[in-house]
Order: sequence, then C-alpha cells, then structure tokens
Amino acid sequence: MEYQYPIDIDWTTEEIVAVIKFFECVEQAYEKGIKRNVLMDHYRLFKVIVPGKSQEKNVCDEFEESSGYSSYRTIKKAKETEIDAIIKMP
Repeated sequence: MEYQYPIDIDWTTEEIVAVIKFFECVEQAYEKGIKRNVLMDHYRLFKVIVPGKSQEKNVCDEFEESSGYSSYRTIKKAKETEIDAIIKMP
C-alpha cells in the first residue's frame, strides 16, 4: 500500500522513527499478526511521544484514513488479550 504516516514537524528524528514503528506494528497486526508484547512495547513508546488523548486520536485517525488500519481497535484488542497471544486483526 502507498500512504504516508502522520508526522508532527516538532518531533525529533528518534520520535518519528518510534511513531512509524508503532504504525508498522499495527499494519503487521492486520497483515500477518504480531506478538502482543511487541505491539504493546511500541504503543507505550508511542504514548510517551503522543501523551494526550486528543492528539493520539488525531494522529491515529489520520493513519486510519490513509491506511484503513485502526490503531484504536488494534490496541483495544491487545489490551483484552492474554499476554503471550498473537494479535491478528480481521
């Protein structure tokens, strides 16, 4: 798929890389599945960079609009799943 990741111009290079890695984990959950702990580790780092709920919603909505992948539903499923599980989105 061809789409752009949502990026804030105020983020450092390391923060941009961390946000992109989180969204790549969401993609992987849809495309082939991902270990829950890997996904949640990247989500926790994402939350350090994007701590506010409204900013998170804006960034994740922008990603979903361009990719079709829901970060919200993916994280919700991960939070409801056992620790060692594989997260696979439909």
